[in-house]
Order: sequence, then structure tokens, then C-alpha cells
Amino acid sequence: MSLNKFFLSPEEALIVAVDFQEKLANAMKDEVVDKILSNATKIFNLAKVFNIPVIFTEQYPKGLGQTLQNIKIFMEEEPIEKLHFSCLKEEKFIQKFLEKERKKIILIGMETHVCILQTALDFLARDYVIFVPKDAVCSRRKEDWKTGLELIGQAGGVVTCTETLIFQILRKAGTAEFKKMLEFVK
Repeated sequence: MSLNKFFLSPEEALIVAVDFQEKLANAMKDEVVDKILSNATKIFNLAKVFNIPVIFTEQYPKGLGQTLQNIKIFMEEEPIEKLHFSCLKEEKFIQKFLEKERKKIILIGMETHVCILQTALDFLARDYVIFVPKDAVCSRRKEDWKTGLELIGQAGGVVTCTETLIFQILRKAGTAEFKKMLEFVK
């Protein structure tokens, strides 16, 4: 088994923020939403510190609402609207993704057993490496969240957590980036 898929550098990473939307968040338990929003914020700050590109998506915003305000503040571009559960079934997403030229994808957002899973599987089928921080994704039901994570892991994705991901990219203490990220991981 090659361990290469477990290593992550900012130069090869892309963050895909999937469907952080109003009605999806309202269907979740408050403590679950608070936790994933906190961890997503850490990941977005990591992206700023290391210039890691982020692509945002919205699943049928007419029905599920817009991206949450506390996520919108991190957007540099409009989210890509989608109807398919997998981001890679949407032509606009594929175009945007290919522009970034990255091979290791960090998936965060809602819902783990639907859009996160189907997107992860489509990336894996195309030989990309997928990282899913389990504390930055959620589902309405805990059993669905667990199932989604188990399937992603069985398919070959790297199921991790936000802090592990951050420190993988940081690699060492004492740097300017490390000091900046300490603000977010304390």
C-alpha cells in the first residue's frame, strides 16, 4: 500500500465546500451545525494563509436556500449551483475544478451520506485523492453521517479530522503560518 495519499501539501490541495445552505443547516441539530461551521472556518482560514483555492457549491438553492452568512464571508466567487448530488456531474463545477489543477481534494459540508459521498466517489473514480475531515461534514442523522464516512473510507478516501488536516499542511512549528493558524486552533 502506498502511503502517498495520506500526505498533503498546500500546493496540491483544493477545498470543495459543499452545500452549506440555510435549509440544510436548519434540519440539523444546532450543536452539529455549530461544530462543522467552527471547523469549516478553521479550514477556510487555512486556505487564506496558504492560498489554497476553495470552490463553493449550492444544491438547488431555490429549494434549500442560500449559503449561510457565516460561510459567505469566505467566498471570493459565487457558489456553483447544482442539481446533481455529485459536484462532478455539473459542467460548471468541472470547468472550475479543472482550472485549479489540483490532485488532492478536501471535501467539507452537507450532507455526508449524499453529496459528500457521491462527490468523493466521483473524484476517487478519476484517481484523485480525497480528504474528508469528519468534524467538518454532517448529516441530519448520525447513522447516515457514519455510513457516509465508512463508505468514503472503504472506497479509498482519507477520513481525517480538521486539526490533523491543518497540522499536515503546517508541517512544523515556529513559522509565520503556524503562528497565524494558532489563532484558530487554540
